[in-house]
Formats: sequence, structure tokens, C-alpha cells
Amino acid sequence: MGIDVHQHIWTAGFVDALRRRARPPFLDGWTLYLDGEAPYEVNPRDHDLDHRLAFNREHGLELALVSLSSPLGIEHLPPDDAWPLIDAYHEGALELPSSFRAWASACVTEIDPALTAKALDSGFAGLQLPATALRDAAGFARVAPLLDLLEERDLPLFVHPGPAAAADAPGWWPAVVPYVQQMHAAWYAFRAFGRPRHPRLRVCFALLAGLAPLHVERFIARGGSSRGTVDPDAFLETSSYGHQAIDAITRVVGIEVVVLGSDAPYASPPRTLLGEAADHTIAVTNPARLLDTKGAVPR
Repeated sequence: MGIDVHQHIWTAGFVDALRRRARPPFLDGWTLYLDGEAPYEVNPRDHDLDHRLAFNREHGLELALVSLSSPLGIEHLPPDDAWPLIDAYHEGALELPSSFRAWASACVTEIDPALTAKALDSGFAGLQLPATALRDAAGFARVAPLLDLLEERDLPLFVHPGPAAAADAPGWWPAVVPYVQQMHAAWYAFRAFGRPRHPRLRVCFALLAGLAPLHVERFIARGGSSRGTVDPDAFLETSSYGHQAIDAITRVVGIEVVVLGSDAPYASPPRTLLGEAADHTIAVTNPARLLDTKGAVPR
């Protein structure tokens, strides 16, 4: 049975909080309105708990970590707008059945370590931050107090794509272009600015960090150091990629830092075609190390 480190499920309280808003992000019924994007019709079944539990059983998942949908832009709202939505997400996530855990979230427009510490101490697996807040030195300096909290508590960071306005683009555009660019930037920004200040932090990058590690040859050719090319505490999550990308990534960083993530309900766990031992490493051993569970599935 595996651990999926990346799922989304909107609980009733979170949906209600979005419906109470009159400015993006908000829901009108099940129509989602975001800044700079066309209205999106959400499928209620995608966030039905019984349906998700059946999905997880079908895919052999014993534990799934849910996270706030960072492309909604909630973390980038002013604090008075952000925290009611984040609190609603937190409350709903903590009430999910025991086969779920959750990543905490935080407002990034005004850093509040006290509120974030309170959330982390209520039982979250770690903290998710949007890649749009972690693309350069200034971003990592800004969130440093939050990363200090994680190091103090020995909890991991999950980096997820953030907002990506694309009103005039095809529906696939945000996931294929700006999300990938955001994750690529966050990966190299962490290497340059995050890791030196946070040497003990475990961090997981969604969607294989936009395949950023595959650019290591160019990184070295343009003056980057080959030392520390493989960071044993910088994990890469598989969502929306399959065998070809996963195989390529493991040839650069090794299989020991690749972890299973589906991004459900938007995708399913990938087939790696790397063999039973590799699948167990990606779905069980590595997620347990990311979460520091010592091999046990935590709650």
C-alpha cells in the first residue's frame, strides 16, 4: 500500500468559504472565478469524499496528503482575505478520515509565523507554499521565518505551482507552461538561496520540479558547481508525469528522492514501468522518509 503526497479535495466548509466571496477567487454554485482566467466549471464528484476513498483504494493508497489548491491564489491575497479561506481549508482537512493527512498553508503577502506555527502544531504533515513565492532570493528571504519553523519541528516543505493567469490560452496552457516554469525557478532558487540557509530542511517539489534537474548539464556548463548535484533531502513528486519523465529524472538524481504524487482529482498515480522494487521505493520508502515516519504510516 502506498502513500500519495499530493491530492486536492475541497471540503464543505472550504467550498462555503469560497461561495461567501464576491471577488476572485470565489465560487458561484460550482463555477470557479479566478483573476485572469475564464470561469471554470468544477465537477462536484471530484471533491466527493466517498468517490475519493474509492479512488485511493483502487490505486492501492493507504495514505493521501491533501493540499490547498495554490493556483487559486489564496496564499497571495491580503491577510484579511487569505486567512479565512486558509482556516476553512485547515478545519476541513483535519476532519478528513484517518487515511488522509494534509499540508498546512500560509499567507505569503504578510508572513505570520505565529499563525503558521499554530497550524503546524495542530497535526499537519508539513507546510505547502506556492512556487510563485519561491522563485528568487527575495522570495526565500521573505518566507525564511516559516522555513525556520519547519526545521525546528523537523517537518517538510511542499512546493506547489501557484497562480497562472491564462484567459486567452488553451485549457492545458497553465499546467504545461507557467506551472513548469514556476517549479523550474523554485528548484534552482532553493539550491542557490534556500538550501544554504536551511541545511536541515526536507523539501518536496511537485511535478518533478518542472523537470529542472534535467538541466544540470547546462547549469554546470554555465558556471554552476557539480558539488551537491544530488540533494538527498530535496524530493521530486511525480504528478502528471509518466514513465519517460520519471526514468529520465532518476538517471540524474537517483530513485531515492522520487516520491509518488497523483494530483488527484486532476490526474492519477503514474505507472513508472521501472519494476516492483522501484515502485515500492517511490510509493512507500521515499514518502515515509520525506515525512520522517520511520517506515510507519503516520496520522
